[in-house]
Amino acid sequence: MKKTIFLLTILLSILLAGCTDKEVSPNDRFETYVSNWQDKDFTNMYDMLAKKAKSSYSTKQYVDRYKKIYKDINVSDLKITYDKLTEKEVEAALEKGETTYPFSVEMNTIAGSITFDYEAKLVQQGEEDKKNWYVKWDPGYIFPAMKNGGEIDIVSEQPRRGEILDRNRMPLAINDTVYEIGIVPEKLGESPEAKKKEIADILGMDVESIDRKLDADWVTPDVFVPITKVPTSKENLEELWATGPVAGKEVTGRVYPYGEAAAHLVGYTSKVSAEDLEKSENDSLTANDMIGKRGLEQLYDERLRGKEGIKIVVTQKEQEEVVLAEKPVKDGENIMLTLDAELQKKIYQTYDGESGTAAAIDPKTGETLALVSSPAFDPNDFVYGISHARLNELQENPKQPLINKFAATFVPGSVIKPITASIGLQSEVIDPEEGIEINGLTWSPGKSFGNYKVRRVSESNGPVDLEDALIRSDNIYFAMKTLEMGSDTFVNGLQKFGFGEEIPFAYPIETSTISRDGKLNEKVLLANSSYGQGQMQISALHLASTYTTFLNTGNLIKPVLLMDDEKSQLWKENLVTEKQAALIRESLRKVVTSPVGSANGAQAADFPISGKTGTAELKKSADVESGQENGWFVAYPTESQDILIAMMIEHTEDKGGSHYAVEKVTDILKDIK
Repeated sequence: MKKTIFLLTILLSILLAGCTDKEVSPNDRFETYVSNWQDKDFTNMYDMLAKKAKSSYSTKQYVDRYKKIYKDINVSDLKITYDKLTEKEVEAALEKGETTYPFSVEMNTIAGSITFDYEAKLVQQGEEDKKNWYVKWDPGYIFPAMKNGGEIDIVSEQPRRGEILDRNRMPLAINDTVYEIGIVPEKLGESPEAKKKEIADILGMDVESIDRKLDADWVTPDVFVPITKVPTSKENLEELWATGPVAGKEVTGRVYPYGEAAAHLVGYTSKVSAEDLEKSENDSLTANDMIGKRGLEQLYDERLRGKEGIKIVVTQKEQEEVVLAEKPVKDGENIMLTLDAELQKKIYQTYDGESGTAAAIDPKTGETLALVSSPAFDPNDFVYGISHARLNELQENPKQPLINKFAATFVPGSVIKPITASIGLQSEVIDPEEGIEINGLTWSPGKSFGNYKVRRVSESNGPVDLEDALIRSDNIYFAMKTLEMGSDTFVNGLQKFGFGEEIPFAYPIETSTISRDGKLNEKVLLANSSYGQGQMQISALHLASTYTTFLNTGNLIKPVLLMDDEKSQLWKENLVTEKQAALIRESLRKVVTSPVGSANGAQAADFPISGKTGTAELKKSADVESGQENGWFVAYPTESQDILIAMMIEHTEDKGGSHYAVEKVTDILKDIK
């Protein structure tokens, strides 16, 4: 019995010894360390350091440093690989009490991938019965370049924002020299509040904004305190310098050379807001970034902004920096438009502060030459902060300078009649040779229409055919023919011209609509819509595009804005036959040349112009005799056909209606020809 117990004791001792050896195996111990490392469990990693490493590096120096570095450089996909010791190597390690593990580290960071090789040295420490393996750690485990000291530094390089250029490379939005305006507080004199008010008035700022800058913790009486930036072309700069405490430093900033003329199209940049950061899906966006806030600056912000360059380096006194990873800066792209900036400016100036919108295109290629909204704002005022007073002034202006009118839709009036004519010709409801007897200035479709009457501008001398109806802009003729063709035919025809469909264009333009519900089931609404009244709405760009149908043998050209876009693409095909297109073209010329034509004023040019007028009446109710009138004119040079302008001016009721728009467009065409 004693012999059996003795043998069992020996066997148990052997088993326990085997278990102890397994627990303190360097392979198992280093595997645990690596597992903790890959999990970024730096506290457990620290517990596995050798005594000397712990005495050299406190928990804070180890754990907090690892956490900070990994967080700062945004370490992800961390992977440590190594080869385990063979049984023979484990035996040698146990006998010697130390061993080495060559290992490789891979990780992704904000500057790209980092890989390195290093050696881990493990030693046995502890009492005989509590011996275990511990890591002889040094900062080289973080990155080998840090073995003998050094700090991690993140160096960023901001990209150059791309510029927005017109077809002739004229700048619409550029990075140019601006003045950083600053105040030296001690030079404000004996009446600082009065002086700040004077400066604020010249700059169009609020005194409160200046005070916030001057009250910063770092400000001392003798330092230059930046308060805003302004273009070097800003008015009243001499007056500003004369105030005394103000100075300007030349720095680089965003500048909009065409100011108000292209404001709605180009937009502006401004400092990112908390709301922008919350909405953004771009993790690299910071509170100090400038981003596009309107127009093309916002629409193409990502392309224009580029990508920040980032470099992760190890720096150490009196030694060259060691680059661990580098993501080169990627400057923003330049955006080149088909726009003609000088034409854009000319059209905008033609409005002279009046409210309206215009689109100019090349009817053969679809290139957009101008997109104007008047009145507008100066984007340079918004870049570095606009005063509350100036913003309120813009917001309360009844002409709505902050609203982008070229992206909106409006009642077209009679400029829609060539489209109505096209639908009538295609459906064969309109026979161009047929004349209709129309007597007087008004016409009632019948008893079922109640008191409803259609009114025309002038009486005819005989039967009215299509050509005469277009020349005189005869509402009665088009109402008759549209009622004859019916709602389904007319709606389907308008849809073929792009109504109710998103315009395939680089800039968001509101969809043109036939009516509020897209239908014309009421006969009065159908009749009114035939001559561009009722509930019909169309944008200036879409309207200009529809007229390309008559200059391209029945095909509607797709409008384009970017120079890289393919030109002369067809948006809609075979809307009219070549013969029908020629017929409408001839009529549009006679709208100008005929003694009874609605666009006689265009004969002021010394070259032939073709076009169509329209006066959109915006009555508040059917019972009202008159209301606001918007004047339209769509025109092009008859022979060259290299530009087509659709222009609308609001409130022309006291200026001759569409005749006022005819004068404006004619002057523009004369200037550019």
